[in-house]
Amino acid sequence: MNNKKKYIVLFALFIVPLLFYIFLQIGTHNFGKLPVITKEVIDVSHVNDQYKFKDKISVVAFIGNDVKNSEGEIFNLNEKIYKKFYGYKDFQIIVFSLKNEEAKVEKLKKKLSLYTNMVKWNFLFATKEEITAIYESFKTLSSLDTNLHSSKAFIIDRDNGLRRGKSTINGQKDVKLFGYNMKSIAELKNDMIDDVKVVFAEYNLALKKNNSDERRKKSISNEKN
Repeated sequence: MNNKKKYIVLFALFIVPLLFYIFLQIGTHNFGKLPVITKEVIDVSHVNDQYKFKDKISVVAFIGNDVKNSEGEIFNLNEKIYKKFYGYKDFQIIVFSLKNEEAKVEKLKKKLSLYTNMVKWNFLFATKEEITAIYESFKTLSSLDTNLHSSKAFIIDRDNGLRRGKSTINGQKDVKLFGYNMKSIAELKNDMIDDVKVVFAEYNLALKKNNSDERRKKSISNEKN
């Protein structure tokens, strides 16, 4: 093998993996910057024990008894967020509606299901007190309206933590997002998609690191034996 080929082989074996490692470290740094602003929000299991925030990445919305007027927001969320992530393991959307609104919600679900796989859409019915308690546990800077509705969608991580984003939209740059405006296609598309990706990437990188550490421990243990 001549010197040129030898250097190419050495580059492929040693330098490329090193560059890839550096890239991962940069990625880990960038993906670790979506702040947790509220830890341990009240879990959805307190309303319905068939569902949970724990160990899931959840997008949460509140439509209360304002189902009809919330349709546009839910359709925006469906098109820009749900269809992007419903294939991801452990992703879910939880929508809180007031009890006795079942018939209206069923109509909404039928409209969505015409062109959407509804497997990760979850509409839950709760009392005014339950909805208010869960929303207030988020500790955001806003409140539900008189219909127990909010135009914001929220990201809850696997540890029941509410995440906060930062706007990238011109004229709103550096505005802190305690929730994402479902009326704004730009905010969902430009900010919320990226922030959900960050949360997934953060956990994937942590999982890879844990697996790597576990393999290293086993290797050391085998060497000692």
